[in-house]
Amino acid sequence: MKIGIIGGTGGMGKGFALRWSQNHDVIIGSRDAARASDSAVEYTNLAKEAFGEIKGIISGNDNLSVAKESDVLILSIPYDNIDSTCSGVLPEIKDSCVVVSPIVPMTKTGVGFECVAIKENKPFSYQLVSKHMKDKSKLVSAFHVISEKKLVNPTLVLDYDIFVCGDDASVQVVNGLINEIKGLRPIYLGPIELSYFAEMSTPLLLNAMIRNKIKNPGIKIV
Repeated sequence: MKIGIIGGTGGMGKGFALRWSQNHDVIIGSRDAARASDSAVEYTNLAKEAFGEIKGIISGNDNLSVAKESDVLILSIPYDNIDSTCSGVLPEIKDSCVVVSPIVPMTKTGVGFECVAIKENKPFSYQLVSKHMKDKSKLVSAFHVISEKKLVNPTLVLDYDIFVCGDDASVQVVNGLINEIKGLRPIYLGPIELSYFAEMSTPLLLNAMIRNKIKNPGIKIV
């Protein structure tokens, strides 16, 4: 399976590339193809240091090329870039491609991290992404509460639950990828229309982290 990561040169892209390259080909996406290729070389070296040999190949290309090739496409982009990025890449994906949105509509204010979809009456991330999907049943919302700092350490065993929303068939594909990362467990919340619950969990977690001096926390349902 080919996993593409739009915005793959950031921390989340790096962490996913290192971990999923054990079993899959991973394509790093960037607006700058050369930057993506350089990151792919770096990630390949790090993955081989951590795991020895890897079954997959990590490569890099521009975002549009990555979108066209991918079987699963991760949107590792800021909320404010959803329309400008997705309008160009999502109409070009394969009909079978599952799109994953970990995007959070969040801002930092004087009181802490807040959800702009509530504070400023803006759309939630899944609503903005959905506008650009050819087939909305291929959109899955996941990975909103994962610590990038822990994710990028490929030998660190995580211990988090990952909230997942979407159509059942597409969710099963994403659940499989979640289960491949040791210590993660998918928790299904319901259809894509309930994604706002997952998106709101990120500012909640960050405020708890800062106010209670908790280092890189996650969410675990017990």
